[in-house]
Amino acid sequence: MRRDDIDQVYALEERIFPTPWTRKSYEFELEHNPSSEQWIIEVWAEQNEWLIVAYSVCWQLGDELHVANIAVAPKFRRRGLGRRLLHHVLARAAEKGMKSATLEVRSGNLAAQALYAHFGFEVVGRRKRYYSNNREDALLMQLTHLDQQTLSFEQFRRAEQA
Repeated sequence: MRRDDIDQVYALEERIFPTPWTRKSYEFELEHNPSSEQWIIEVWAEQNEWLIVAYSVCWQLGDELHVANIAVAPKFRRRGLGRRLLHHVLARAAEKGMKSATLEVRSGNLAAQALYAHFGFEVVGRRKRYYSNNREDALLMQLTHLDQQTLSFEQFRRAEQA
């Protein structure tokens, strides 16, 4: 992700999430947070321009990766983009020597939970009334063995076929 991408990412964020991150949050992640990595997936659109259809923000906290935000445009879901993006951020974390990964997910977001489970994430806790818009609980999910072998191409192919 680059600074020029913030407008598209923010517009997508507003369409997807009931309580979106602010534009300033993305500026901070890009320019001031040394623990942060941001990634996008773009497609060539009919308007002859690149269109951002997925993005993520992750933080390196010691030897742990925290997936702070990951999203795919509704029109582009069910095409494997979420799997590809998650595989990429986990593989990058493993390359950097991180040992585990965590994230929060809405308790009602079964599709996202299934995606995370395919990569080995397990529910390890619940954050009561975590989301401010509707007081929905968040499930804390953790991948405890983040390493290159776990994220082999073969593992990715199995996750892609599930």
